[in-house]
Amino acid sequence: MMALMAAHGELPRVEAAIFADTQAEPESVMRWLSLLEGFIAAAKHPFPVIRVTAGSLVEGSLRIGTREDGRKWIKGHVPAFVKKPDGSMGPLWRTCTADYKLAPLLRKQRELAGVKRGQKTVALNSWIGISIDEAHRMKPSREPWARNVWPLIEAGMKRYDCLRWMEAKGYPKPPRSACTFCPFHSDAEWHRLKTQELDAFAHAVAYERRLQAVSAETGCHAGRVTLHRSGANIDEVDFDPSGTQGQQEFFGNECEGMCGV
Repeated sequence: MMALMAAHGELPRVEAAIFADTQAEPESVMRWLSLLEGFIAAAKHPFPVIRVTAGSLVEGSLRIGTREDGRKWIKGHVPAFVKKPDGSMGPLWRTCTADYKLAPLLRKQRELAGVKRGQKTVALNSWIGISIDEAHRMKPSREPWARNVWPLIEAGMKRYDCLRWMEAKGYPKPPRSACTFCPFHSDAEWHRLKTQELDAFAHAVAYERRLQAVSAETGCHAGRVTLHRSGANIDEVDFDPSGTQGQQEFFGNECEGMCGV
């Protein structure tokens, strides 16, 4: 959205757009990214769309390490839910956003802006695609050389306004950017994947089974891990497409909006 507005001259010119590929997005997202690259290249104010990656989040989050005392551990973490012996549910701590989104994005930003080691002065503005209805996600940059900017909020735009702008310009509705197996999916998103993106849902089901096997092998978790906060495997959940069961709201409290950059 912001990239297209900049390409049309409705936002200030930018040097580049950067997409961090976790190698775990639905095919619809990658198709849309290719379309976006074409739209921007043909627009009034074109700029490069750069793809970066830290490798496969799937394989990285399932990789097992062994400590000096012989204990095994999982090297990466997604915020899956754990069903504890007392029946209560809780999310695991996560490293996926930091390792597979933020790290490659920041690395490329430093390269493009020529940031030197230990630099404290601001070298670039980093646009974050958060709208007014997501303003609670706004957080300042953790890097002294970068300043976070929220153009959609400054423009007073809500999600509905963004979709209306896209439609008015003749662009197709973009899919939501998130890994197929993201535990922060709402029930509506799980239902959409299950009914409309069968390969993506099958990918998530397979990932959940692998995660459970790795968890059992390492003994890292206090109970059984699942991608759905109900504690049931996602291929066994009867998703309510009109509800969230709290997952999307939980995501909103935790996310800084970087997954969709």
